[in-house]
Amino acid sequence: MMKKNIISGSGLLLAAALFVALIILVNATLTNWRLDLTENKLFTLSEGTVNIITSLEEPVVLDYYFSQKQLTGLPSLSNYGVRIRDMLLEIAAHSDGKIILNVIDAEPFSEEEDQAVAGGLQGVPVNNAGDRAYLGLVGTNSTDDERVIPFFQADREAALEYDITKLIYNLAHPKKRVVAILNSSLPVFGDVDDPNIGPWTIISTLDEFFEVRNLGENVTSIDPDVDVLMVIHPKNLKLKTRFAIDQYVLNGGKAMVFVDPLAESDRTPPDPARPSTMPDFDSELPGLLKQWGVEIPTEKVAGDINAAMHVQTRGQRGPREIAYLPWLRLARESFNSDDFATSELSVVHMGTSGIIRTLDDATTRVTPLIETTMQSMVLDRDFLIIQRDPSVILDNFKSEEKKQVLAVRIQGLAKTAFPNGISGDKDYDEDKDGADTLKNSQIKEGEINVIVVADTDILTDLFWIRTRSYFGMDLPQPIADNGNFIVNSIDNLSGSNDLISLRSRGEFTRPFERVEAIRRDAELKFREHEQELQAKLQEAEQKLQALQQEQGNDANMILTPEQNAEMEKLRDIRLQTRKELRAVQHELKKNIEGLGSKLRIINIGLIPLLITLIALGTGIYRVNRY
Repeated sequence: MMKKNIISGSGLLLAAALFVALIILVNATLTNWRLDLTENKLFTLSEGTVNIITSLEEPVVLDYYFSQKQLTGLPSLSNYGVRIRDMLLEIAAHSDGKIILNVIDAEPFSEEEDQAVAGGLQGVPVNNAGDRAYLGLVGTNSTDDERVIPFFQADREAALEYDITKLIYNLAHPKKRVVAILNSSLPVFGDVDDPNIGPWTIISTLDEFFEVRNLGENVTSIDPDVDVLMVIHPKNLKLKTRFAIDQYVLNGGKAMVFVDPLAESDRTPPDPARPSTMPDFDSELPGLLKQWGVEIPTEKVAGDINAAMHVQTRGQRGPREIAYLPWLRLARESFNSDDFATSELSVVHMGTSGIIRTLDDATTRVTPLIETTMQSMVLDRDFLIIQRDPSVILDNFKSEEKKQVLAVRIQGLAKTAFPNGISGDKDYDEDKDGADTLKNSQIKEGEINVIVVADTDILTDLFWIRTRSYFGMDLPQPIADNGNFIVNSIDNLSGSNDLISLRSRGEFTRPFERVEAIRRDAELKFREHEQELQAKLQEAEQKLQALQQEQGNDANMILTPEQNAEMEKLRDIRLQTRKELRAVQHELKKNIEGLGSKLRIINIGLIPLLITLIALGTGIYRVNRY
């Protein structure tokens, strides 16, 4: 029996040694093998990410600063930091050695912390001593270009893979991307005839991130090095210019187009030959939008009672505020949370915006980016031009119980708007368009990626910028996310198709729904008592304050014994109520913490103990059996 026990013990030791050796061997040789069992495939890289990292030509160094020890008191950030580290390891494992990952624990007052600060990372305070924790990424390429994520925000968890892959992509392609602006009539770049009218703030905003080129309004071709083409308020574009846009987009060029049925910033004067005729304030892209799968009626404007801005108007009783239906202040519910152009927006202002409709025979995929709420209606543009009284417009409001689409992303296969070539188009004029224009369309169809916005006022300073004086300087201050929407869209479009295709990931932090329900019940149980005590405390303090103020009005006033007794009574009530209130709050916290302790005991202690008992029982059964 003793010999058998010795052999069994040796066998267990040998099995344990073989198990450890197998783990070491697997970790050393099978690092690229993964099995992702999470519901949303949180640790499985998207195809776009894999394509970008496997196409790297030169090494990229990623320094991930993760203060894991300092973040132990913040479990949500600590767990998120572990997830970030695992994703970075996954990316490095697929890079064939082109991505060099360094995980650095920047402890307080260490050389690593100095490096984190020098790299532009932001620390968060973790204790009263002023120690800071870091959760950021610094990337460098072979030419010492640097990109930084100062701090991984937990609320951008769904965009984690996109943010990391975008950083790697920018290091692999460090050259500033080119944005070319084709503008027909709006003073986007300022007014050459009036030096007091400078460029719009959106131009300086774009200039911070991109190389901005002004194409004017009539071009015959678009340079292939243009990463994104912005078309703003295209009014009466020549045929050759529309043809150039068509060919650029079909050839894989990315574009962001702004058309408008009623541009508030359009100052086109009336035609002297027809002074009684209203000038055209609308814009469109004849033929192109249809081939891309959408249409924007030039005579219709979106109105929304929920999102309507309030404007000052003068009524019979003087100035008053009233909702102006065509001017929209759109909130989070109006934005596509799955698209990186709009997922992080909070509020966007738009004015007299058009309505985008998807055609039934569209060959492309049209995805709404910005919509109205359900309490919206279609307004007649000509009615708005004639009737400027907001109250009259409001009186005519009738909800259609339907969301109106204001901005879309268009992707997929599209055909040219010039199937017979430009010279075969019905609007072709050899004298006007030039005899040297291409006779035939070079590209008949292609995969397109375009964002269309049915509003140009979204770009104007009036709708998202307020100027404030600061030490004698006039500084623009954004009051809406209009600029962020434009920059996000162009940044997203100017990346590779792989970068654009990255999907939004599922949430990593998944709450215990049953636990949350128990927690809510516990809160409700004590909240009623807490509110009663709060009301009692407030009543006592008000009475006490009234007595004190009564005495304070006359310094010589002597309170009667009854008043003194009442003041002492109120003070006692206040102290007792505060004590009971603290007890209730403590009890609430105690119940929630007790629930957490029970769950930890079950998960950490009871389950392993149960497994151990099952193993012992099985062992005893086998020994007794033989």
